[in-house]
Amino acid sequence: MDDMHDTVTIPRAEYEALIAAREDHEDMQAVADYLANPQEGLPHDLMKKLIDGESPLGVYRQWRGFNQSSLARTSGVNRVQIADIEAGRSTGSVATLKRLADALEVTIDDLV
Repeated sequence: MDDMHDTVTIPRAEYEALIAAREDHEDMQAVADYLANPQEGLPHDLMKKLIDGESPLGVYRQWRGFNQSSLARTSGVNRVQIADIEAGRSTGSVATLKRLADALEVTIDDLV
């Protein structure tokens, strides 16, 4: 018999319970995977700001507790450059973004 045509009929409620059980299992596996290898995650309110189009540099700066001046001192990047990147007036060079990313303990990809 061809496996493609081998079917089983069950009540819809039982089918939906099986689907819900599979989704629960996937959720539990995701939690187990995270607990086995925890990673730092961006808080929901800050993730929403990124989704809403706010400057990644500004969001990560706030998350790490920097103001523009303190980030400038820590990264060695001029505060005006930071303000320009956050406002979208400049994208910043790779070297500048690298210094900012290092100071914020994120990747350059997080900032672009």
